[in-house]
Amino acid sequence: MIESGRLRLSRRFGPGTFVRLSPVILTVVIASLAYSTPPEMAFSRLLPAAPALAAAMWPVLPTVLLGTVCLVLMIGLSLVFPDLGTWWTVAGIIAVTVAAAYGSHVRLQRERTLLQVRLVADAAQQVVLSPMPRRFGNVEIESLYLAAAAEARIGGDFYEAVDTPYGVRLLIGDVRGKGLPAVGAAAAIVNAFREAAYSETRMVDVARRLDATCTRYNGAFPPDGTMERFATALLVDIPDGAGRIDVLNCGHPPPLILNRATLRVVESRTPSPLLSLADLLGDHYNVDTCAFAPGDLLLLYTDGIAEARDRRGEFFPLAAWTRRQPLTPPRELLTALHRDLLRYTHGQLDDDIAALAVRLGETEREAEPS
Repeated sequence: MIESGRLRLSRRFGPGTFVRLSPVILTVVIASLAYSTPPEMAFSRLLPAAPALAAAMWPVLPTVLLGTVCLVLMIGLSLVFPDLGTWWTVAGIIAVTVAAAYGSHVRLQRERTLLQVRLVADAAQQVVLSPMPRRFGNVEIESLYLAAAAEARIGGDFYEAVDTPYGVRLLIGDVRGKGLPAVGAAAAIVNAFREAAYSETRMVDVARRLDATCTRYNGAFPPDGTMERFATALLVDIPDGAGRIDVLNCGHPPPLILNRATLRVVESRTPSPLLSLADLLGDHYNVDTCAFAPGDLLLLYTDGIAEARDRRGEFFPLAAWTRRQPLTPPRELLTALHRDLLRYTHGQLDDDIAALAVRLGETEREAEPS
């Protein structure tokens, strides 16, 4: 409650308030200068600028009211200074106010359209990046998503986590391309994973289902141009009580495992084909296995993180950054990653980024004192 109260105060009395009141301030400044300076300086001719500025941020009625105020001020000035050329300025105020009212109307229509588009984007986000439980048994999971463009809500990056009879299964990936086609492909892949992860015993068969889904989607919605639409993907299986993870990498950046002693980069011995390219590269999938003990942190990420650049063009040192992190809960790890990534790039992201942080806790039996 304290934080939300501070947020309301900052929004109510912050810099945005000054910007919204700038047409009124401009009107007062121009009128004061016009009354206090010799008529030869003709500051009154600047009065049409006030309604023009108001059109950029105010609704139609307040814009017209401000134009009316400027008109009254100009008439009052003409009574004090008869030789101001009042009627030319009055005509200018009326013309600018009418144009400003129309411009304000068009702007509001476009803002309503943009709002509808964002609502659709939010609905798409719920399909592709639906909220996931933070814990499946002794597996704790947190997610992070950042769009490269401030106006964007979702892109081609995707992730999912499901609890299955075979263990907790994770998916993270990135569709080549931008816009609605990439979002559609990502949604198709995520939905296929949600079904296949439950029904398929082997991770290889899950990957084949995802590849088939991506291929069918590209057939139904062909990509523009000559380039193929494909997706990188990383599938991880955390079997219950096995002390290991199984990783199937379809051309995706390798995951990182952080424990008290070392940082491990889980490179695939034989990379599997990217989604929708199995027919071209061969239908050969490889599953790598590595130890995953209670307390270990697993970080899955898209290439938008590994390829984020600073102003000198140098990549974000993700492995070195992760090695310096303490074994914190997943939420704290992703909070630190979010903060340091924006600081490193000075808030200028070139690509969407997504990440999953996973920590294996102790089972009830392991947690009991001996």
